[in-house]
Amino acid sequence: MSPFNPISTILGQNKLEGSNYVDWRRNLDIVLTAEEYKFVLHEECPLKPNEQSSDEDKLAYQKWRKVDEMARCYIMASMSNVLQHQHQAMLSAFEILENLKQMFGDQGRSAKQTAMRTLMNTKMVEGTPVRDHVLKMIGLLNELEVLGAEIDNDSQVEMIL
Repeated sequence: MSPFNPISTILGQNKLEGSNYVDWRRNLDIVLTAEEYKFVLHEECPLKPNEQSSDEDKLAYQKWRKVDEMARCYIMASMSNVLQHQHQAMLSAFEILENLKQMFGDQGRSAKQTAMRTLMNTKMVEGTPVRDHVLKMIGLLNELEVLGAEIDNDSQVEMIL
């Protein structure tokens, strides 16, 4: 019996088909964060080292390229065959995700509006434990972050309270 692999379970059960972009992206972010690969989506690739480059610069470049390749593999493995075919020539994880955002971004925009509306209209129900309210609000804020909303920490605390 093989050991439980949560990464393959998350990716296998949530393949991107198109209409599930928002849920797929949320799960992909979980996987990339857990594997410590998400930074390649936000940090530019270091310059390709040359003979005069320091060992540190060479290592940083090699690490970024390796992590980007792993992130790209996770992304490709979690898409339908049709989408894989459309994106196989793209060289970076960032490039693939930007293209997918253009293709399916309207779903994200609509989901972001719905999540923001829910967050702003959520009130703590009398008699409900504070913990439950805080967890619900944190969940909504996390969903908004995954959908691309940028809400600073102070504002998040004010929204929860």
